[in-house]
Amino acid sequence: MPRPRKCRKVCNIPEIQEFRPVREKLYSSVIILSVDEYETIRLIDKEGFSQEECSKFMQIARTTVQTIYDSARKKMAEALVSGYTLKIEGGSFRVCDGKDEQCRCMGCPKHYRNQIGIQREVDGKMRVAIPLEDNKTDVCSV
Repeated sequence: MPRPRKCRKVCNIPEIQEFRPVREKLYSSVIILSVDEYETIRLIDKEGFSQEECSKFMQIARTTVQTIYDSARKKMAEALVSGYTLKIEGGSFRVCDGKDEQCRCMGCPKHYRNQIGIQREVDGKMRVAIPLEDNKTDVCSV
């Protein structure tokens, strides 16, 4: 019996989930790119993470990241070269809540908000503490 698949951590589900060629005659074939495959492409190619950093972020093994990344690149190449529709959906993943200590991806708006400022509501007013540039222990209260 195979081991159950481990959930992969992703920043968020992409806003645009379908890409199709612009031409009159469209192929009826659709290539499905899973959300975790999309996340590996985003982290490695767009954010510049190494496979090791990507594996730590997604909380899976580096070899698993390599397998997912290879699969995603083949699917994207097939969609681009053959003119197929590419849909992003499905997969085994959980969305980042922004509270993980090891989350260093600034592409995650939830984590970025938690890193930059501590927001607290006091007496009906929103208080934001922003770390100063060089000294991360001193904060500027706004």
